[in-house]
Amino acid sequence: MMIPRAQLAGIVGGMGPLATIELMRLVTEETPATCDQEHVPLLVYSNPQVPDRTKAILGEGPSPVKALVESFQLLEKAGVTFLAFPCNTAHYYLPEVEARVSIPIVNMIEETAVEVEQAGISKIGILATDGTIRTGIYQKALKRRGIETEIPDEKGQLAVMQAIYAVKAGYDLNDAARILEPVLIYMSERVDAVIAGCTELPMLLRGPARGLVVIDTLRVLARRIVERALRPEDTE
Repeated sequence: MMIPRAQLAGIVGGMGPLATIELMRLVTEETPATCDQEHVPLLVYSNPQVPDRTKAILGEGPSPVKALVESFQLLEKAGVTFLAFPCNTAHYYLPEVEARVSIPIVNMIEETAVEVEQAGISKIGILATDGTIRTGIYQKALKRRGIETEIPDEKGQLAVMQAIYAVKAGYDLNDAARILEPVLIYMSERVDAVIAGCTELPMLLRGPARGLVVIDTLRVLARRIVERALRPEDTE
C-alpha cells in the first residue's frame, strides 16, 4: 500500500517541541503499516518562536497569528496537501489563519469534540491552558453536541498551568505529573472523563488517572492525520 505523494501531511509544531515529537510518534503508531513504505509521509516545521498563545489571549503578549500564518504558508509552498498543528490554545486563532491559507487544516478542537460525542460521554472535564479555558473553544464545541463541561477551580487551574510549563521547561515527566494529582482528584469527584486539552498533558496522563477516562487530543489529531493521508485524493 503506497501512499500517494499528493497526500503529504504538513505539521506546524514547536508549541511545544516535545509535544510535536510525541505527535509524530503517535502518527507512526496509528498508521496501519507493515513496512517503511506504508507509513504516512510528514513534513514537519517545528517553530518554537511562535509567541506564547495563552499570554496573547490574556493580553499579556504579542499575537501568534503572523508566525502561525508564515509557518503554514512555508509548508503550503513546500507541497503539503493538508495541515495540522498540535497546539490546542492556538486553535483560537484558526479562523484568522485559515483565511490566509488555501489548503485544509485539521481542527483538533472539533475532532476531539466528535471523539467525546462518539464515546457517549455526556459530561467531561477540561484540562487546558488558561488561554484555552478563557476562550471557551472546547466548551462551545462540546455544548453544540449537548455535552456538559467541568473546569478546574482556581487552585486546580494554577496546578494545570504549572504542569504544562514544567513539560515545556524539560522537567522530569513523573515530577510534572505529580503536580496534576489534586486536579485529578477534584475532577474524579465530578466527572468520569477529562480532555487532555493541551498537547503537553497527554504525556502526563499515560498511567492511572484517578479512574478517569482521558481523551488524548494528541492521539485524536494523529488519527485524523493518518485517516486523511490515507484517503484517496479524488475523495477530497
